[in-house]
Amino acid sequence: MTASRITPEIVAEHGLSPEEYERVLHALGREPNLTELGIFSVMWSEHCSYKSSRVHLKKLPTTGPQVICGPGENAGVVDIGPGPDGRGQAAIFKMESHNHPSYIEPYQGAATGVGGILRDVFTMGARPIANMNALRFGRPDHPKTRHLIAGVVHGIGGYGNCVGVPTVGGEVNFHKAYDGNILVNAMTVGIADTDKIFYSAASGIGNPIVYVGSKTGRDGIHGATMASADFGEDSDEKRPTVQVGDPFTEKLLIEACLELMASDAIVAIQDMGAAGLTSSSVEMASKGGVGIELDMNAVPQREEGMTPYEMMLSESQERMLMVLKPGREDFAEAIFRKWELDFAVIGHVTDTGRMILKWNGETVCDIPLGPLADEAPLYERPFISRDEYTAWAKVEPLGDIDLKTDVAADLLKLMASPDLASRRWIWEQFDHMVGADTVQRPGGDAAVVRVHGTAKGIAISTDCTPRYCYADPHEGGKQAIAECWRNLSAVGAAPLAVTNCLNFANPQRPEIMAQFVGCLDGMAEACRALDFPIVSGNVSLYNESKATGGGSAILPTPAIGGIGLLSDWTKSATIAFKDVGDVIIAVGVRRGHLGQSLWLREVHGREAGAPPRVDLAAERAAGDLVRTGIANGWVTAAHDVSDGGLAVAIAEMALAGNHGALIELDQLEGGAQLFAEDQGIYIVTLCDHGLADFLAAALAAGVDAEPIGRTTRERLIFELKDGDYALHLEELRRAHESFFPKLMGTDADAALA
Repeated sequence: MTASRITPEIVAEHGLSPEEYERVLHALGREPNLTELGIFSVMWSEHCSYKSSRVHLKKLPTTGPQVICGPGENAGVVDIGPGPDGRGQAAIFKMESHNHPSYIEPYQGAATGVGGILRDVFTMGARPIANMNALRFGRPDHPKTRHLIAGVVHGIGGYGNCVGVPTVGGEVNFHKAYDGNILVNAMTVGIADTDKIFYSAASGIGNPIVYVGSKTGRDGIHGATMASADFGEDSDEKRPTVQVGDPFTEKLLIEACLELMASDAIVAIQDMGAAGLTSSSVEMASKGGVGIELDMNAVPQREEGMTPYEMMLSESQERMLMVLKPGREDFAEAIFRKWELDFAVIGHVTDTGRMILKWNGETVCDIPLGPLADEAPLYERPFISRDEYTAWAKVEPLGDIDLKTDVAADLLKLMASPDLASRRWIWEQFDHMVGADTVQRPGGDAAVVRVHGTAKGIAISTDCTPRYCYADPHEGGKQAIAECWRNLSAVGAAPLAVTNCLNFANPQRPEIMAQFVGCLDGMAEACRALDFPIVSGNVSLYNESKATGGGSAILPTPAIGGIGLLSDWTKSATIAFKDVGDVIIAVGVRRGHLGQSLWLREVHGREAGAPPRVDLAAERAAGDLVRTGIANGWVTAAHDVSDGGLAVAIAEMALAGNHGALIELDQLEGGAQLFAEDQGIYIVTLCDHGLADFLAAALAAGVDAEPIGRTTRERLIFELKDGDYALHLEELRRAHESFFPKLMGTDADAALA
């Protein structure tokens, strides 16, 4: 075996602590060579090992009658009933982060984030039907923000549009906490037959291990390690660790893999994501309880003179690893050659329980698999108590607030604000209609995509309110799950399951670990109460930057991606007001909670008070009622109340349908309560003939349902106890549509055309 001197400096450069290096020495019984050290470094990174989070992830509910496969595979799998041929169908979905790469090189960082999550889904046998994203940027006036937005949006569109999978929605938020570390979370949903789902556990001693897709280059080396560390002043120097994507090759790879999956040739399959050939081979072998031997000379390479170290740590894109049945190599190779993709038998399954790499006739790596995977470091990081966290967070008390305000002026300001302004400039750069199955476009509560050849629809939503999570992690975690469940319910879908991307700062800081633990506890509570299990996900830690001066941690951001099922997509609801004269109903209990509201931040410049409480029993009852109303045809439009409260929800419905509303709430003590962000609230509209049935159903369910007005023509009018306030829809639309065109230097009038 090739000898090399491993110094403490080399160990530190690989992201391993001195204690972890001692574990490496113990596992091997000797010093590693550089290739072995590199393999340990990526497999023991936060990105691959979840060493700071595994203890707490076990708290999350992951099972249910609809769950076919929970966490541990490439993506989660849930049952969606029979397809057109009577065979069972499944939705396969996952969300992942590409935060650090997207800050360093926004176009390729975002593009390869899309490519990676697509591979997680189609590697299990699913044809991808939809992409989503959840994006967080710093202050709009920060010097880097415009550049980052442009690169990320173009990267998402450039990859998703070319690969032919519609990008159907997502979310975008701004906050100074993301100035030095943006978040780019990508989600993909696919559909598969339940008898053709593929897993990653290798088996069959002697079975061939096959490499397919693109050739291996030097891009992305140490990507997983880079993604598991804080940013310093040298972030621009890390560009070589960012992968380079090719969506046209990815499209070929999807088709070739699905064609081979229609046969009986595949034993196991894994995409080469973070840590590339290392993680894919280690995970396949360790899950199967077998060993693996690879011939590094057989690995397809696009650069000369590559070493085993470089080949094993490269994160070149559009690559897969498979275990095939013996004798099926020629059959499989013909398929991949037809699609003009590389195909190479690079090794075989062994019974040794070890990873052995051969190169130029020598053994250059010999590592037991246990320490690399199941026995990787596991830390119970210290965290402060909930009371100690409250003291540390220094959230300003809400105090007394003058509830009397100019509703029209405040609504205009909110609708033009960065977090509420129209995202049209973004989503019009994405092909959201490719495939012809998108039946609800971006801009509503949830996207809806038809399951091709059936009446079924899959609803998809991404949600999180980071300011709530900072002020109270437990309550913020509950709210993130509840809002996703609510958005799916608002289109009429039965919520099925959740994926997540848990974005936090440095877990070695007890206050950050308190955020992580608190959010997970809240998420788990909400998932259980709503029968909304978590079946896949990703943890992204060390999202903070010293480059912004003195250290800057992101807000705790447990992004939630949920899917729901519509048995008949034609019965889905939208947020748009449909006709003049429909009755407007507020569903749920309104308490006027203004703590941590956008109104408080945008109008008064304060981030203060506790976030709104989530009553999970009330949340469930209100959502069940709304779905019943939609299914029975009583509800003509539905929208959940979230950022900006009742007034913003009504304004969004009015703009979507180009109809106004007359709202009569003369019992309110002040107009500020229209901007309260109480949870579990929906606004629905009903024709007169459905009103009695809906109100009777609400009474039977014990859910508050208050008529608050009717739809009208061209204006929003709020008749309150302290006066009347009115806005013309065109004035509102101009405010709502102007933010992104102005920020990005495009023509605002063209955006309105």
